[in-house]
Amino acid sequence: MTPHAHDTRPLTMTPLAWAALVVVYLVWGSTYLGIEIVIETIPALVSGGMRFLVAAALLAAFLAVRHGPGVLRVSRRQLGSAALVGVLLLTGGNGMVAVAQQHISSGLAALLVAAVPLWLVMLRTLGGDRPPTATLAGVVTGFAGVALLSVLSGGEASGSVLGMAVVLFASLSWAVGSFLAGRLAMPGSSFTASVYEMAAGGLALLAIGFGRGERVDLTAVSGRSWLALGYLVVFGSLLAFTSYAWLLGNAPLSIVGTYAYVNPAVAVLLGALVLGEAVTWGMLAGGAFIVLGVGIVVSTESRPRPAALQRRPDDAPAVEDVALETP
Repeated sequence: MTPHAHDTRPLTMTPLAWAALVVVYLVWGSTYLGIEIVIETIPALVSGGMRFLVAAALLAAFLAVRHGPGVLRVSRRQLGSAALVGVLLLTGGNGMVAVAQQHISSGLAALLVAAVPLWLVMLRTLGGDRPPTATLAGVVTGFAGVALLSVLSGGEASGSVLGMAVVLFASLSWAVGSFLAGRLAMPGSSFTASVYEMAAGGLALLAIGFGRGERVDLTAVSGRSWLALGYLVVFGSLLAFTSYAWLLGNAPLSIVGTYAYVNPAVAVLLGALVLGEAVTWGMLAGGAFIVLGVGIVVSTESRPRPAALQRRPDDAPAVEDVALETP
């Protein structure tokens, strides 16, 4: 194997990184509602494949026009890495969440996805990093809040064991993809990487969906589902996913992972406003734990760490962005 540069992901947050994180916080929290509306009349896996392939094509076209076709040129190794990460993030992660939402509510799905930061810290530890004790405490506190929310939801009928298991698998797949993205030989631009990740994830979703017998009856698709699919393409994929991909190479991983604590609050709020779901005192109590966990992790990871604790794998590649300017 050819040696790679050391991981240059910063250990502190810049104003641009905070702005990208806010986008991920708010937009991805709303995508659970969007997915639920889409799968009302479009099969879950095929709709995900359509979403990511369209988003990949649009982003590739924008990059080619803005920077020239050469921006999409990558090595075979980089292409393979991006494809693997895309399948883990979008097929195993996002796609399985859509499947689970056929069995559980969008709010509960969002709550269970909050296992991602816990998996990320465990993977970091296995990879040789040493997260501060306070980071571990923050993750455990946040996850305890998610557990409390799930328990105090009263075991609603929408919370099937199958759906919960699928979401937990999805969160693990997403965490593994996020972890590997900073350690594989990815394309130099996070936006170029996003093109190939979304293309690979979308193709895999279509293959699995058609293989399972999913078909799209265009005459049966509602205007509401088309609008929701468009929202997921433009905001959920083009805006939020590319922001997330950029964050993986330009912000501390533990802080990036905290989006999974904020997304459930957004999802629950939208569920209450749009779907009329009840917000109980139990939800408020669980939400308080989640906010506390986020605060602990963010405050801890934002502090400079002693050099002895800033260990990174020697073969972790740098992920640099070549297209920060807005069009």
